[in-house]
Amino acid sequence: MMTATSHVLIAIALISVIWGVVSSIVIANALQKRGIKVSYLFLRVMILKYIGQYRDITRQETGRTGPWFYSYVIAMNGALVAAIAGLILRSV
Repeated sequence: MMTATSHVLIAIALISVIWGVVSSIVIANALQKRGIKVSYLFLRVMILKYIGQYRDITRQETGRTGPWFYSYVIAMNGALVAAIAGLILRSV
């Protein structure tokens, strides 16, 4: 039972990571459309900078933070929590 649960949690973590990658690409595209240079080669390293820029720009434009900011944050936190829980249950 614990093994099945850990597999489900690790699968959820992987799905969350994919969701986060999609969110980061959409954020990079949104920044690029607004005239900000984005390096897709170093996206993995620069994503925190790009997320902050996206948040600031969408706040300036609409007064609210853009939805992809929250999408990325929720996905990455979900992946972290699910992976840790899955690994803990796997070792029990």
